[in-house]
Amino acid sequence: MRNSVQKNRLLCSVLSLIICTHVSFFFKFAISGDTITLNQFISDGQSLISSNGDFELGFFSPGNSQNRYLGIWYKKISTGTVVWVANRDHPITNKNATLKISEGNLVLSNQTQSINWVSNSSKPVQSNQNLVAQLLDSGNFVLKYQNNDNPDEYLWQSFDFPTDTLLPGMKLGWNLKTGLNRVLCSWKSAEDPSQGDFKYGIDNQGYPQLVMWKRNQYQYRSGSWNGFRFTGTPQLNENPVFEYTFVYKPKEAYYYTTWARNNSVVTELVVNNTGIVRRLTWNDRNKDWVLYTSLPLDICDTFNLCGAHGSCNMDNSPVCQCLEGFVPKAPGNWNSMDWSNGCERRSRLGCGEGEGFKRYAGVKLPDTREAWVSLTMGSRECEDMCLKNCSCSAYASANVVDGTGCLLWFGELLDVRKLIDKGQDLYVKMPASELDYPSRSKKRLILVAIGVLVFSTVLLVGLVLCICRMRRQKRKGQTRNGERKYGSEEDPEEVELPLYDFTTISAATNNFSLDNKLGEGGFGPVYKKLLG
Repeated sequence: MRNSVQKNRLLCSVLSLIICTHVSFFFKFAISGDTITLNQFISDGQSLISSNGDFELGFFSPGNSQNRYLGIWYKKISTGTVVWVANRDHPITNKNATLKISEGNLVLSNQTQSINWVSNSSKPVQSNQNLVAQLLDSGNFVLKYQNNDNPDEYLWQSFDFPTDTLLPGMKLGWNLKTGLNRVLCSWKSAEDPSQGDFKYGIDNQGYPQLVMWKRNQYQYRSGSWNGFRFTGTPQLNENPVFEYTFVYKPKEAYYYTTWARNNSVVTELVVNNTGIVRRLTWNDRNKDWVLYTSLPLDICDTFNLCGAHGSCNMDNSPVCQCLEGFVPKAPGNWNSMDWSNGCERRSRLGCGEGEGFKRYAGVKLPDTREAWVSLTMGSRECEDMCLKNCSCSAYASANVVDGTGCLLWFGELLDVRKLIDKGQDLYVKMPASELDYPSRSKKRLILVAIGVLVFSTVLLVGLVLCICRMRRQKRKGQTRNGERKYGSEEDPEEVELPLYDFTTISAATNNFSLDNKLGEGGFGPVYKKLLG
């Protein structure tokens, strides 16, 4: 009995020692705060919380799935919306995974020490001892040197490898120097965060533009940046909550959003597994997400729905029409509402005299993958360059804010649509025959109108002068009481009053008889004329 008690006491001592050792080990490596160091790790059930309490990093299972993933989600939002997943294509099938810093990288491994995910930092590591991994208040998970908060010197950051969500401050697009492309990719389903069919990002071929791909095929195109918004997204209006910015430099081409004034507004851009891009804001009172905008807007946002040189307009029925000066390439198919063949020019360009441009106002600019751009050229130079280049088919301003920049298209114009408002002006090159017909008609009308006006004026003036002359001649030809007018042979100029010789006057007044005198005036006596 005594031996049994002693054995039990010994067993308890051993168990206590083991428990104490494990507790000591646990507390040594237990995680608190937002950072792990080289001698720490995160196991399933543990998490990092950003200092402002907005974001949490740890392990989760989406929906009813049994797979485990390392991810980041909103801490304060009750739905636990996931914004980033590390091992999205390599799930863990149990709860024995750990995340640690190893050899200058973040490493996620399972119970057999098989690696499920590694950060693969491209920057050389100077000292492993000073490395830390920290979950920032922005939701960015970074690997960096301790006490070094310069983003340009991070060894790795989750913002460079987004999943399906774009948070404020994240860049969507290219680091052209390193070849890094930050692109959103949808989940395969609500319970499977692996890469789905839809990607949303910047295509930097030609002039960069925001694009949605479905299995590497263009599905939707937001268009190129015009200094204020992407030309195909009129709903991107200035607002007091967040700002949209596009940066295009020799080494970078990316889009991002930032808070304008109030960073307490929770907002995100998400690509779902049906190919819809949604801008959401969190309504804390209702504890739910509120839709702010979504893309695509309508059927006209389907990429190149109307084919080459076609234009889509939701106000028309059918929605597709050829640009002015173009006709359907396959009229039968076009009339059957199959617009895939697009349109062709009614009259070919000949690179000759008289060619000019037709202005299309308020449109989404064509696909810019084959476009040429200058960000400094003026509009007049842009027009001249397109006019002189026989291959140039259209031009537009690259920046509507200050009217600078030049975009030139060569060949077919794809994915043009008419916007109700906030579109841009596109100038399509036309042959002389398409431009001269209306101008000749207008000139002809103007010339006829001017001719009629001049003829009427001349006729009226001539008629007035003729009437005046006739009246004057009639007045000059009259004589008082049937007497004819006398003039001077030496001076043929006609006078207003008739002239009489002395004999005639003497006879008429009876030799100035007082019987014929009527009175006296300032110029002498006045006589009456004898009748007879």
